[in-house]
Amino acid sequence: MLDNVDLKILALIQKNSSLPLSEISKRVGVSATPCWNRIKKMEENGVISAKTIVLNREAINLSIVVFLSIRVSHHSKDWISSFQSLIGKYDEIIEAHRLTGSDADYLLKIVAPSIEEYDKFQQKLIGEVEFTKMSSSISLQEMKNSHVLPLQQCVV
Repeated sequence: MLDNVDLKILALIQKNSSLPLSEISKRVGVSATPCWNRIKKMEENGVISAKTIVLNREAINLSIVVFLSIRVSHHSKDWISSFQSLIGKYDEIIEAHRLTGSDADYLLKIVAPSIEEYDKFQQKLIGEVEFTKMSSSISLQEMKNSHVLPLQQCVV
């Protein structure tokens, strides 16, 4: 169970994981050792799953974002397992979701340097995925992209 100090720590490090421990502990009002222990415990319990750097995709020539909707005719465990393996091998697929209440069964978020490169990638997928319908939606403008979770909604 997370308490208010844990939530304060998480709020700080999810916005800036490179904050020094001394700064984190000062801002949350505990000394460095207990702060470190709390962070380690949250890592061990899977609350903190990774510490990473977020890249500016446009600065590295990945300016195209496409949401690919896929509908399939069967949903066996073997098919899902095979599909997970397939999407896992492509770095271009940066998110994948299994859906309900939609016209699609799966939604993939894909990045590419150009529409032409996306088309090549999609053609590769078409050859590897059994599907009944596939539809691409191209993002014209990214209006919000946040990795910061709304911790104020967590129950203490």
